[in-house]
Amino acid sequence: MTTPSHFSPDHAVPASQRLFGARDLFSLWFSLGIGLMVLQVGALLAPGLGLSGALLAIVLGTGVGVLLLAAAGVVGSDTGLSAMATLRLSLGGHGARLPAVLNLLQLVGWGSFEIIVMRDAASLLGARTFGEGSAWNSPVLWTLCFGALATLLAVSGPLAFVRKVLRKWGIWLLLGACLWLTWNLFVKADLAALWGRTGDGSLSLAVGFDIVIAMPLSWLPLIADYSRFGQRASRVFGGTALGFFLGNAWLMSLGVAYTLAFAADGETNALLLALAGAGLGIPLLLILLDESENAFADIHSAAVSTGLLVRLKVEHLALAIGVLCTLIALLAPLAQYENFLLLIGSVFAPLFGVVLVDHYLMRCRRMPARVAGLHWPALVAWAAGVAAYHLIAAQAPDFGATLPALLLAGALHALLGVSRGRETARA
Repeated sequence: MTTPSHFSPDHAVPASQRLFGARDLFSLWFSLGIGLMVLQVGALLAPGLGLSGALLAIVLGTGVGVLLLAAAGVVGSDTGLSAMATLRLSLGGHGARLPAVLNLLQLVGWGSFEIIVMRDAASLLGARTFGEGSAWNSPVLWTLCFGALATLLAVSGPLAFVRKVLRKWGIWLLLGACLWLTWNLFVKADLAALWGRTGDGSLSLAVGFDIVIAMPLSWLPLIADYSRFGQRASRVFGGTALGFFLGNAWLMSLGVAYTLAFAADGETNALLLALAGAGLGIPLLLILLDESENAFADIHSAAVSTGLLVRLKVEHLALAIGVLCTLIALLAPLAQYENFLLLIGSVFAPLFGVVLVDHYLMRCRRMPARVAGLHWPALVAWAAGVAAYHLIAAQAPDFGATLPALLLAGALHALLGVSRGRETARA
Protein backbone atom coordinates (compact mmCIF):
# COMPACT_ATOMS: atom_id res chain seq x y z
CA MET A 1 0.00 0.00 0.00
CA THR A 2 1.32 3.46 -0.90
CA THR A 3 1.87 5.69 2.09
CA PRO A 4 1.25 9.46 1.88
CA SER A 5 4.97 10.15 2.16
CA HIS A 6 5.65 8.06 -0.93
CA PHE A 7 2.74 9.17 -3.09
CA SER A 8 3.62 9.00 -6.78
CA PRO A 9 5.71 12.06 -7.78
CA ASP A 10 3.81 12.59 -11.04
CA HIS A 11 0.32 12.54 -9.46
CA ALA A 12 -1.26 15.16 -7.23
CA VAL A 13 -1.51 14.35 -3.53
CA PRO A 14 -5.23 14.10 -2.63
CA ALA A 15 -6.63 16.59 -0.12
CA SER A 16 -7.17 13.79 2.43
CA GLN A 17 -3.42 13.11 2.53
CA ARG A 18 -2.26 16.71 2.92
CA LEU A 19 -1.41 16.66 6.60
CA PHE A 20 1.22 19.37 7.08
CA GLY A 21 0.08 22.41 9.04
CA ALA A 22 2.01 25.61 9.75
CA ARG A 23 3.73 24.06 12.78
CA ASP A 24 4.94 21.06 10.74
CA LEU A 25 6.33 23.29 8.01
CA PHE A 26 7.91 25.66 10.52
CA SER A 27 9.67 22.70 12.18
CA LEU A 28 10.85 21.30 8.85
CA TRP A 29 12.21 24.55 7.44
CA PHE A 30 13.69 25.78 10.70
CA SER A 31 15.60 22.50 10.76
CA LEU A 32 16.64 22.73 7.09
CA GLY A 33 17.72 26.34 7.63
CA ILE A 34 20.22 25.10 10.23
CA GLY A 35 23.39 23.22 9.44
CA LEU A 36 27.16 23.16 9.44
CA MET A 37 27.23 24.60 5.91
CA VAL A 38 25.17 27.56 7.14
CA LEU A 39 27.73 28.20 9.88
CA GLN A 40 30.52 28.01 7.31
CA VAL A 41 28.77 30.58 5.10
CA GLY A 42 28.73 32.91 8.10
CA ALA A 43 32.46 32.29 8.53
CA LEU A 44 32.96 33.17 4.86
CA LEU A 45 31.19 36.52 5.26
CA ALA A 46 32.94 37.51 8.49
CA PRO A 47 36.38 38.80 7.34
CA GLY A 48 35.19 40.85 4.37
CA LEU A 49 32.07 42.44 5.83
CA GLY A 50 32.64 42.51 9.57
CA LEU A 51 29.82 41.85 12.03
CA SER A 52 27.50 44.73 11.10
CA GLY A 53 27.93 44.34 7.34
CA ALA A 54 27.53 40.56 7.49
CA LEU A 55 24.35 40.82 9.58
CA LEU A 56 22.90 43.27 7.07
CA ALA A 57 23.68 40.91 4.18
CA ILE A 58 22.18 37.99 6.15
CA VAL A 59 18.92 39.77 6.97
CA LEU A 60 18.44 41.13 3.44
CA GLY A 61 19.53 37.98 1.60
CA THR A 62 17.60 35.58 3.80
CA GLY A 63 14.52 37.83 3.84
CA VAL A 64 14.26 38.10 0.06
CA GLY A 65 15.21 34.45 -0.39
CA VAL A 66 12.55 33.05 1.94
CA LEU A 67 9.80 35.06 0.23
CA LEU A 68 10.72 33.43 -3.08
CA LEU A 69 11.14 30.03 -1.43
CA ALA A 70 7.76 30.20 0.30
CA ALA A 71 6.12 31.38 -2.94
CA ALA A 72 7.53 28.30 -4.68
CA GLY A 73 6.19 26.20 -1.82
CA VAL A 74 2.68 27.48 -2.50
CA VAL A 75 3.01 26.16 -6.06
CA GLY A 76 3.33 22.70 -4.54
CA SER A 77 0.35 23.13 -2.21
CA ASP A 78 -1.81 24.62 -4.99
CA THR A 79 -1.14 21.72 -7.37
CA GLY A 80 -0.35 18.82 -5.03
CA LEU A 81 2.54 17.95 -7.35
CA SER A 82 6.22 17.31 -6.62
CA ALA A 83 8.75 20.02 -7.48
CA MET A 84 9.85 18.54 -10.80
CA ALA A 85 6.27 17.62 -11.76
CA THR A 86 5.22 21.27 -11.34
CA LEU A 87 7.81 22.20 -13.98
CA ARG A 88 5.70 20.37 -16.57
CA LEU A 89 3.02 23.02 -16.12
CA SER A 90 5.47 25.77 -17.09
CA LEU A 91 7.96 24.07 -19.44
CA GLY A 92 5.81 21.31 -20.91
CA GLY A 93 6.04 17.55 -20.44
CA HIS A 94 9.20 17.15 -22.51
CA GLY A 95 10.71 20.46 -21.39
CA ALA A 96 10.70 19.37 -17.73
CA ARG A 97 12.94 16.35 -18.33
CA LEU A 98 16.21 18.30 -18.51
CA PRO A 99 15.78 20.06 -15.13
CA ALA A 100 14.71 16.73 -13.60
CA VAL A 101 17.99 15.15 -14.71
CA LEU A 102 20.03 18.17 -13.57
CA ASN A 103 18.24 18.14 -10.23
CA LEU A 104 19.02 14.46 -9.77
CA LEU A 105 22.72 15.08 -10.49
CA GLN A 106 23.01 18.01 -8.12
CA LEU A 107 21.10 16.32 -5.31
CA VAL A 108 23.25 13.19 -5.45
CA GLY A 109 26.30 15.46 -5.32
CA TRP A 110 25.03 17.62 -2.49
CA GLY A 111 23.83 14.59 -0.55
CA SER A 112 27.38 13.21 -0.77
CA PHE A 113 28.82 16.56 0.36
CA GLU A 114 26.48 16.64 3.36
CA ILE A 115 27.73 13.21 4.45
CA ILE A 116 31.34 14.40 4.03
CA VAL A 117 30.66 17.55 6.10
CA MET A 118 29.10 15.47 8.88
CA ARG A 119 31.93 12.94 8.74
CA ASP A 120 34.65 15.59 9.04
CA ALA A 121 32.92 17.39 11.90
CA ALA A 122 32.28 14.15 13.80
CA SER A 123 35.89 13.05 13.30
CA LEU A 124 37.06 16.39 14.68
CA LEU A 125 34.80 16.07 17.72
CA GLY A 126 35.92 12.46 18.22
CA ALA A 127 39.60 13.42 18.07
CA ARG A 128 39.04 16.33 20.47
CA THR A 129 37.14 14.16 22.99
CA PHE A 130 38.84 10.77 22.76
CA GLY A 131 42.21 11.51 21.14
CA GLU A 132 43.65 11.28 17.64
CA GLY A 133 44.14 7.52 17.72
CA SER A 134 40.62 6.71 18.86
CA ALA A 135 38.19 4.66 16.76
CA TRP A 136 35.81 7.63 17.12
CA ASN A 137 38.16 9.54 14.83
CA SER A 138 37.59 7.12 11.92
CA PRO A 139 36.31 8.84 8.73
CA VAL A 140 35.10 5.49 7.35
CA LEU A 141 33.02 4.80 10.46
CA TRP A 142 31.36 8.22 10.41
CA THR A 143 30.73 8.09 6.64
CA LEU A 144 28.87 4.80 7.02
CA CYS A 145 26.96 5.97 10.10
CA PHE A 146 25.75 9.24 8.63
CA GLY A 147 25.07 7.69 5.23
CA ALA A 148 22.91 5.04 6.87
CA LEU A 149 21.07 7.61 9.01
CA ALA A 150 20.29 9.91 6.07
CA THR A 151 19.16 6.95 3.95
CA LEU A 152 16.88 5.64 6.70
CA LEU A 153 15.23 9.05 7.05
CA ALA A 154 14.78 9.33 3.27
CA VAL A 155 13.20 5.87 3.01
CA SER A 156 10.78 6.67 5.88
CA GLY A 157 9.54 9.73 3.99
CA PRO A 158 8.84 13.35 5.01
CA LEU A 159 5.51 12.85 6.78
CA ALA A 160 6.83 10.25 9.20
CA PHE A 161 10.03 12.18 9.87
CA VAL A 162 8.47 15.63 10.35
CA ARG A 163 5.46 14.59 12.42
CA LYS A 164 7.09 11.86 14.55
CA VAL A 165 10.57 13.32 15.06
CA LEU A 166 10.91 17.02 14.28
CA ARG A 167 7.56 18.29 15.49
CA LYS A 168 7.53 16.31 18.75
CA TRP A 169 11.06 16.76 20.07
CA GLY A 170 13.63 17.53 17.37
CA ILE A 171 12.67 21.19 17.06
CA TRP A 172 13.16 21.73 20.81
CA LEU A 173 16.66 20.24 20.78
CA LEU A 174 17.64 22.53 17.90
CA LEU A 175 16.21 25.59 19.60
CA GLY A 176 18.11 24.63 22.75
CA ALA A 177 21.38 24.28 20.81
CA CYS A 178 20.96 27.70 19.17
CA LEU A 179 20.06 29.34 22.48
CA TRP A 180 23.08 27.74 24.20
CA LEU A 181 25.47 28.94 21.50
CA THR A 182 23.92 32.42 21.67
CA TRP A 183 24.23 32.56 25.45
CA ASN A 184 27.85 31.40 25.28
CA LEU A 185 28.58 34.14 22.75
CA PHE A 186 27.05 36.89 24.89
CA VAL A 187 28.89 35.69 28.01
CA LYS A 188 32.37 35.24 26.49
CA ALA A 189 32.63 37.72 23.61
CA ASP A 190 32.96 41.51 23.60
CA LEU A 191 30.14 42.19 21.16
CA ALA A 192 30.55 45.97 21.33
CA ALA A 193 34.15 45.65 20.15
CA LEU A 194 33.16 43.19 17.44
CA TRP A 195 30.44 45.55 16.21
CA GLY A 196 32.96 48.35 15.91
CA ARG A 197 35.36 46.30 13.76
CA THR A 198 34.92 46.88 10.06
CA GLY A 199 35.50 44.28 7.40
CA ASP A 200 38.67 44.16 5.33
CA GLY A 201 36.80 45.02 2.13
CA SER A 202 37.52 41.71 0.41
CA LEU A 203 33.78 41.15 0.00
CA SER A 204 31.18 43.68 -1.12
CA LEU A 205 27.69 43.86 0.37
CA ALA A 206 26.20 42.87 -3.02
CA VAL A 207 28.31 39.72 -3.21
CA GLY A 208 27.53 38.94 0.43
CA PHE A 209 23.83 39.29 -0.37
CA ASP A 210 24.27 36.97 -3.36
CA ILE A 211 26.01 34.36 -1.19
CA VAL A 212 23.30 34.50 1.46
CA ILE A 213 20.31 34.43 -0.89
CA ALA A 214 21.79 31.35 -2.55
CA MET A 215 21.04 29.37 0.63
CA PRO A 216 17.21 29.64 0.56
CA LEU A 217 17.14 29.60 -3.25
CA SER A 218 19.12 26.34 -3.29
CA TRP A 219 15.94 24.70 -1.93
CA LEU A 220 13.72 25.92 -4.79
CA PRO A 221 14.03 22.64 -6.76
CA LEU A 222 12.99 20.66 -3.66
CA ILE A 223 10.37 22.58 -1.72
CA ALA A 224 7.25 21.37 -3.52
CA ASP A 225 8.24 17.78 -2.67
CA TYR A 226 7.24 18.69 0.90
CA SER A 227 4.75 21.54 0.50
CA ARG A 228 2.50 19.31 -1.63
CA PHE A 229 1.54 17.71 1.70
CA GLY A 230 0.51 21.14 3.07
CA GLN A 231 -3.06 21.75 4.17
CA ARG A 232 -3.45 25.37 3.04
CA ALA A 233 -1.41 27.81 0.98
CA SER A 234 -1.34 30.40 3.78
CA ARG A 235 0.08 27.85 6.24
CA VAL A 236 2.63 26.66 3.72
CA PHE A 237 3.81 30.19 3.02
CA GLY A 238 3.89 31.35 6.65
CA GLY A 239 5.42 28.22 8.17
CA THR A 240 8.10 27.96 5.47
CA ALA A 241 9.09 31.63 5.45
CA LEU A 242 9.20 32.05 9.23
CA GLY A 243 10.93 28.74 9.91
CA PHE A 244 13.68 29.08 7.32
CA PHE A 245 14.29 32.77 8.04
CA LEU A 246 14.68 32.20 11.77
CA GLY A 247 16.90 29.12 11.49
CA ASN A 248 19.10 30.32 8.62
CA ALA A 249 19.59 33.92 9.80
CA TRP A 250 20.19 32.89 13.42
CA LEU A 251 22.78 30.22 12.71
CA MET A 252 24.55 32.11 9.93
CA SER A 253 24.85 35.11 12.27
CA LEU A 254 26.36 32.84 14.92
CA GLY A 255 28.85 31.64 12.31
CA VAL A 256 29.91 35.24 11.69
CA ALA A 257 30.18 36.14 15.38
CA TYR A 258 32.01 32.97 16.47
CA THR A 259 34.50 33.37 13.63
CA LEU A 260 35.28 36.97 14.57
CA ALA A 261 35.33 36.35 18.32
CA PHE A 262 36.97 32.96 18.78
CA ALA A 263 38.35 31.44 15.58
CA ALA A 264 42.12 31.67 15.24
CA ASP A 265 43.28 33.11 11.92
CA GLY A 266 44.64 30.56 9.49
CA GLU A 267 43.73 27.54 11.64
CA THR A 268 42.12 24.62 9.83
CA ASN A 269 38.55 23.99 11.07
CA ALA A 270 38.85 27.09 13.22
CA LEU A 271 35.10 27.68 13.42
CA LEU A 272 34.32 24.07 14.33
CA LEU A 273 36.97 24.12 17.05
CA ALA A 274 35.51 27.34 18.45
CA LEU A 275 32.01 25.86 18.47
CA ALA A 276 33.25 22.62 20.01
CA GLY A 277 34.40 24.59 23.04
CA ALA A 278 30.86 25.75 23.85
CA GLY A 279 28.81 23.59 26.20
CA LEU A 280 31.17 20.60 26.03
CA GLY A 281 30.47 20.43 22.31
CA ILE A 282 26.84 19.37 22.87
CA PRO A 283 25.25 22.20 20.82
CA LEU A 284 27.61 21.46 17.93
CA LEU A 285 26.77 17.76 18.23
CA LEU A 286 23.04 18.54 17.93
CA ILE A 287 23.65 20.73 14.88
CA LEU A 288 25.80 17.95 13.44
CA LEU A 289 22.92 15.49 13.84
CA ASP A 290 20.57 18.03 12.29
CA GLU A 291 22.81 18.09 9.20
CA SER A 292 21.53 14.57 8.50
CA GLU A 293 18.13 16.14 7.79
CA ASN A 294 19.66 18.15 4.95
CA ALA A 295 21.11 14.94 3.53
CA PHE A 296 17.70 13.29 3.99
CA ALA A 297 16.05 16.07 1.96
CA ASP A 298 18.65 15.74 -0.81
CA ILE A 299 18.23 11.95 -1.02
CA HIS A 300 14.43 11.97 -0.80
CA SER A 301 14.04 14.67 -3.45
CA ALA A 302 16.57 12.94 -5.69
CA ALA A 303 14.36 9.86 -5.45
CA VAL A 304 11.26 11.90 -6.26
CA SER A 305 13.00 13.43 -9.31
CA THR A 306 14.10 9.97 -10.45
CA GLY A 307 10.52 8.75 -10.01
CA LEU A 308 9.52 11.03 -12.89
CA LEU A 309 12.07 9.34 -15.15
CA VAL A 310 11.73 5.66 -14.17
CA ARG A 311 8.75 3.68 -12.88
CA LEU A 312 10.00 2.59 -9.46
CA LYS A 313 8.70 3.28 -5.96
CA VAL A 314 10.14 6.37 -4.26
CA GLU A 315 11.23 4.43 -1.17
CA HIS A 316 13.20 1.95 -3.30
CA LEU A 317 14.84 4.80 -5.21
CA ALA A 318 15.66 6.56 -1.93
CA LEU A 319 17.43 3.44 -0.68
CA ALA A 320 19.48 3.12 -3.87
CA ILE A 321 20.36 6.83 -3.97
CA GLY A 322 21.30 6.84 -0.28
CA VAL A 323 23.69 3.96 -0.85
CA LEU A 324 25.13 5.76 -3.89
CA CYS A 325 25.68 9.00 -1.93
CA THR A 326 27.41 7.07 0.85
CA LEU A 327 29.72 5.31 -1.62
CA ILE A 328 30.56 8.61 -3.33
CA ALA A 329 31.36 10.19 0.04
CA LEU A 330 33.48 7.17 0.93
CA LEU A 331 35.39 6.66 -2.31
CA ALA A 332 35.13 9.49 -4.83
CA PRO A 333 37.29 12.64 -4.97
CA LEU A 334 34.75 15.47 -5.14
CA ALA A 335 37.01 18.52 -5.32
CA GLN A 336 36.41 19.10 -9.05
CA TYR A 337 32.79 17.94 -8.91
CA GLU A 338 31.94 20.86 -6.62
CA ASN A 339 32.41 23.34 -9.49
CA PHE A 340 30.08 21.23 -11.63
CA LEU A 341 27.47 21.30 -8.87
CA LEU A 342 27.69 25.07 -8.61
CA LEU A 343 27.29 25.29 -12.39
CA ILE A 344 24.14 23.15 -12.24
CA GLY A 345 22.81 25.22 -9.37
CA SER A 346 23.05 28.39 -11.43
CA VAL A 347 20.30 27.15 -13.77
CA PHE A 348 17.62 26.85 -11.07
CA ALA A 349 17.33 30.48 -9.93
CA PRO A 350 16.28 31.73 -13.41
CA LEU A 351 14.17 28.60 -13.91
CA PHE A 352 12.05 29.41 -10.87
CA GLY A 353 11.75 33.01 -12.00
CA VAL A 354 9.87 31.50 -14.94
CA VAL A 355 7.87 29.10 -12.73
CA LEU A 356 6.73 31.78 -10.27
CA VAL A 357 5.64 34.19 -13.00
CA ASP A 358 3.88 31.38 -14.85
CA HIS A 359 2.02 30.15 -11.77
CA TYR A 360 1.03 33.47 -10.20
CA LEU A 361 0.69 35.88 -13.14
CA MET A 362 0.09 33.79 -16.26
CA ARG A 363 -2.18 31.09 -14.78
CA CYS A 364 -3.35 32.92 -11.63
CA ARG A 365 -2.67 29.78 -9.53
CA ARG A 366 -4.91 27.61 -11.75
CA MET A 367 -4.01 24.36 -13.44
CA PRO A 368 -3.62 24.64 -17.23
CA ALA A 369 -6.31 23.16 -19.48
CA ARG A 370 -3.65 20.92 -21.01
CA VAL A 371 0.10 20.38 -20.80
CA ALA A 372 1.91 20.57 -24.14
CA GLY A 373 5.15 18.80 -24.99
CA LEU A 374 7.24 21.99 -25.01
CA HIS A 375 6.40 25.53 -23.93
CA TRP A 376 8.87 27.52 -25.99
CA PRO A 377 8.34 30.97 -24.38
CA ALA A 378 9.18 29.51 -20.97
CA LEU A 379 12.22 27.65 -22.30
CA VAL A 380 13.55 30.75 -24.09
CA ALA A 381 13.08 32.89 -20.96
CA TRP A 382 14.85 30.26 -18.85
CA ALA A 383 17.80 30.06 -21.27
CA ALA A 384 18.08 33.86 -21.32
CA GLY A 385 18.12 33.94 -17.51
CA VAL A 386 20.91 31.35 -17.34
CA ALA A 387 22.94 33.29 -19.91
CA ALA A 388 22.38 36.52 -17.94
CA TYR A 389 23.52 34.80 -14.73
CA HIS A 390 26.86 33.78 -16.22
CA LEU A 391 27.35 37.08 -18.04
CA ILE A 392 26.82 39.07 -14.84
CA ALA A 393 29.02 36.69 -12.84
CA ALA A 394 31.83 37.08 -15.40
CA GLN A 395 31.58 40.80 -16.20
CA ALA A 396 30.36 42.25 -12.88
CA PRO A 397 31.33 39.79 -10.14
CA ASP A 398 30.81 42.42 -7.42
CA PHE A 399 27.19 42.98 -8.46
CA GLY A 400 25.65 39.59 -7.64
CA ALA A 401 23.98 37.48 -10.33
CA THR A 402 21.34 35.32 -8.65
CA LEU A 403 18.46 37.74 -8.12
CA PRO A 404 18.94 39.70 -11.41
CA ALA A 405 18.90 36.44 -13.41
CA LEU A 406 15.74 35.26 -11.65
CA LEU A 407 13.95 38.57 -12.22
CA LEU A 408 15.07 38.81 -15.85
CA ALA A 409 13.88 35.28 -16.67
CA GLY A 410 10.53 35.91 -15.00
CA ALA A 411 10.02 39.26 -16.75
CA LEU A 412 10.94 37.82 -20.14
CA HIS A 413 8.54 34.91 -19.65
CA ALA A 414 5.77 37.38 -18.83
CA LEU A 415 6.45 39.24 -22.07
CA LEU A 416 6.76 36.15 -24.26
CA GLY A 417 3.87 34.26 -22.70
CA VAL A 418 1.12 36.91 -22.73
CA SER A 419 -0.90 35.08 -25.37
CA ARG A 420 -0.67 31.79 -23.46
CA GLY A 421 -1.82 33.52 -20.28
CA ARG A 422 -4.87 34.92 -22.08
CA GLU A 423 -5.77 31.49 -23.42
CA THR A 424 -5.53 30.00 -19.92
CA ALA A 425 -7.68 32.78 -18.45
CA ARG A 426 -10.38 32.16 -21.10
CA ALA A 427 -10.25 28.43 -20.37
